[in-house]
Amino acid sequence: MAKKKIRVFQTNLFNKKIKKLSKKQKLDLDEAIKKIVADPTIGQEKKGDLIGVFVYKFKSSAQLFLLAYEWDEDSRTLLMIGVHENFYREVKNYKK
Repeated sequence: MAKKKIRVFQTNLFNKKIKKLSKKQKLDLDEAIKKIVADPTIGQEKKGDLIGVFVYKFKSSAQLFLLAYEWDEDSRTLLMIGVHENFYREVKNYKK
């Protein structure tokens, strides 16, 4: 049986944030994205205003990054990447 192709989408907010990352951080981000594509339940689902948004945490250059995404059976939508400071507020503002 052929493995189903998962489509990955990026929001403008996500694209804006990754431009500021170093080469090493982008490599670590790629690994995190591969894990999310393989198993979207790896992140923690948020509650309240952010219901349906999952956040996966990973370390890069001794810093903890948070990656917010939404998913369904066929796709993953990368919402935002960042450090904890103001992270949830920015995701919430984006979701409005």
